[in-house]
Amino acid sequence: MVAQTSERGRRRRGRGADAAPPVSRDVNYRQLKNPFPAMEVFPADQIADMHETALRTLEELGVKVLLPEAFRIFEKAGARVDENSQMVFVGRDIVEAAIASAPKSIACRAGARHRDFTLELGSLVFQPGAGAPNATDLEQGRRPATGQDYLDFLKLTHHFDVFQMISPQVEPQDVPTHLRHYFTTQAQMELTDKFPFFFSRGTPQVLDCFEMLSTARGLSDDAFRGNPHCYTIINTNSPRTLDIPMAQGLIDFARHGQMSIITPFTLMGAMAPITVAGAITLSHAEALAALTLTQLANPGAPVCYGTFTSNVDMKSGAPAFGTPSHFQASLAAGQLARYLGLPWRSAAGSASNTNDVQAANENQFGLWGCLMAGATVIIHSAGWLEGGLTVSFEKLVCDAEVLNMVAELCAGAQAGEAEIGFDTALREVEPSGHFFASSQTMERYNTEFYQPHVHDYANFGTWAERGSMDANQRATGVWKGILHDFKAPTSDSDRLGALHDFIARRTAEGGAPPES
Repeated sequence: MVAQTSERGRRRRGRGADAAPPVSRDVNYRQLKNPFPAMEVFPADQIADMHETALRTLEELGVKVLLPEAFRIFEKAGARVDENSQMVFVGRDIVEAAIASAPKSIACRAGARHRDFTLELGSLVFQPGAGAPNATDLEQGRRPATGQDYLDFLKLTHHFDVFQMISPQVEPQDVPTHLRHYFTTQAQMELTDKFPFFFSRGTPQVLDCFEMLSTARGLSDDAFRGNPHCYTIINTNSPRTLDIPMAQGLIDFARHGQMSIITPFTLMGAMAPITVAGAITLSHAEALAALTLTQLANPGAPVCYGTFTSNVDMKSGAPAFGTPSHFQASLAAGQLARYLGLPWRSAAGSASNTNDVQAANENQFGLWGCLMAGATVIIHSAGWLEGGLTVSFEKLVCDAEVLNMVAELCAGAQAGEAEIGFDTALREVEPSGHFFASSQTMERYNTEFYQPHVHDYANFGTWAERGSMDANQRATGVWKGILHDFKAPTSDSDRLGALHDFIARRTAEGGAPPES
């Protein structure tokens, strides 16, 4: 039985009839805030003990620094050094001064101003899976990643608003390493206006990337150095080693005012103690050593504290992700980041070999660990399989669905007069009636709810008539449709021409082999 609508309701709805409801939702997932209260896994006094132990580790046990320039920077700052062993023993006064000078808020400048975002405690930024040598999809299967795979993943990353940062989702194996940074940088400058990523594989490659970005974006030297326009990921070589390219990357990015995201990759029971507390303490010490190097190279340089700590499978030694220990490690890292007051990164990911229920469970459990820990940047939030050996086209699309729903939660629910709807909903509908035709529903039916791109809410009969496709099969159609319809953002043709000229000249000169 359809309830009668009040005359007042008919009049109110009639007055609004001339204004058609919006045909689609207008969303902005670009400047998100984490709405969830941060969880704690350890009491505050134990977090303080972990920080103290990390300082003691750097003072008494030290860190091995393989890059001579970095070794000298630490020595000049007053650290005790051992030339023969390449060990650097960093006093807590040096570390504490570095923590004090590291910025607590980092304004990241993308290629377009509406893509800019700020990294600080409480903000939330997503990046898809990164650094895999392989790609996979339902049609072509698992394979060494190609340049085309890199381009396709870049287009998908640009398409989904919930990814604020570009990541090197796959390594294009068919592009020579001395030319690969030209290929990937040109693609980022032409196909997206989001915040770009550059590898730290030696000063020549890094400086090439900086020059290409400045050329394509029309930045003077002062403008480039004035704000971070790109970022790199720095992995310490656990336990307690800063290798040559990573140390050089920290110095190069710091001196040019660009952002390093420091990420000790520690697996409990392998290259880190088997306990959560021990592994995170080691990770914290390594992150502090790397952070200190950036501030010694350039006080105030933008740097993001980070960790990526999970456990290994003690039966096989293989990395495991999305485990209870992974979740707890994220919570502990968040407590230490808040202890320092610095923006920080964490990570999701999956060890599954295919985009199945294990992959979904692991990625989401790891994701919620990051969210509950208050992570500023969540890396490997979509697409990652095999512990980072492969990125899946279907998984990227499926994971983006979850991230979109998280972003909806970040927008916050409103409860003003219009949302409560006393006159436009409650008054209009009689007892035992329905709200399908209320003024409030008619005004909002196209825009109130999140519309999924993969999930299917149809009943069984309709689903069967459509071909009984599962989420993987639907995701294939989604990513292929995105690529088919992709339109790159508008770019300045003169600047792109200058970029192409630079790449042609540097390629003719032999490029820039990675340094190790």
